[in-house]
Amino acid sequence: MGEAANAKKGILLETGTNEFEIVEFTVGKVNYGINVAKVREVINLVPITQMPNSHPYVDGIFTLRGRVMPLVNLPRCLGTEDLETSTKNIIVSELNNYFIGFLVNEVSRIHRVSWSVMEPPPNVTNSDMVVGIIKMGEKMVILLDFEKIVADINPQINIKLTTVPKSTDELKEQRKTKNIFVAEDSKMLRDLLVETLHESGYLNITAYNNGKDAWDALELLAKSEAPIEESVNLLITDIEMPQMDGHHLLKRVRDDRALAKLPVVIFSSLINEEMRRKGEAIGADGQVSKPEIAQLIGLLDEKCL
Repeated sequence: MGEAANAKKGILLETGTNEFEIVEFTVGKVNYGINVAKVREVINLVPITQMPNSHPYVDGIFTLRGRVMPLVNLPRCLGTEDLETSTKNIIVSELNNYFIGFLVNEVSRIHRVSWSVMEPPPNVTNSDMVVGIIKMGEKMVILLDFEKIVADINPQINIKLTTVPKSTDELKEQRKTKNIFVAEDSKMLRDLLVETLHESGYLNITAYNNGKDAWDALELLAKSEAPIEESVNLLITDIEMPQMDGHHLLKRVRDDRALAKLPVVIFSSLINEEMRRKGEAIGADGQVSKPEIAQLIGLLDEKCL
């Protein structure tokens, strides 16, 4: 499993199929998963340099291919560090253009699954760290909210997400007239995004916690006789969501005659060169990497004012 990057090349997906791959790994005695699109490679343990006053989840920093990055002790983060299991692997990830390593007990394999089989987490303590659960026979694989873990470690991300660029009263008045749909599964990010958009002057926000709920609402509007722009002027969507991902949602919008011209902006931590090409191929009007809220608001102004 040391060649995660090569494995990714062998399991390329067509864009908009509502399928994705996960790297399965264990922490303690639990099976977890991370989207392959977030994984740069999987390596064995390397020397770590401790840093003073680090976040409790962070063991220190390490160097890989000339890049220095923090190492998050995932067993400690998940409260399983005291279990008698050894850590063997580091999952090197890129999230929000931020490189970071996650220490895990062991990486096992890659699975190709449909977003439609991913269930939302039950409402239990600390479930805000979980974005979904996938049943695989007798086994359950838990997908973690890695963006939340990174935001806890690097508060600068949330600062960027809540910093509203200055604008004139006239511009805010224009923004008040627009209706924006948002599809975002992370409650923390969804709440922050809606609050920041409200502060910028975009007051008419309808938020959905996955792509399927957003699609169901759009499909209903498409069947009405009224022009779609009377109900919604732009859709902001994440990529990674249960039930229906953002790429599949975008593909459905473009394939629907009544919705085809609706501006759609992808706002995701997965935006890299490869994902940007995929988004362009299915008709995204813009793609912004979280947490660049100023860039997102600029795109909203450009596309619907």
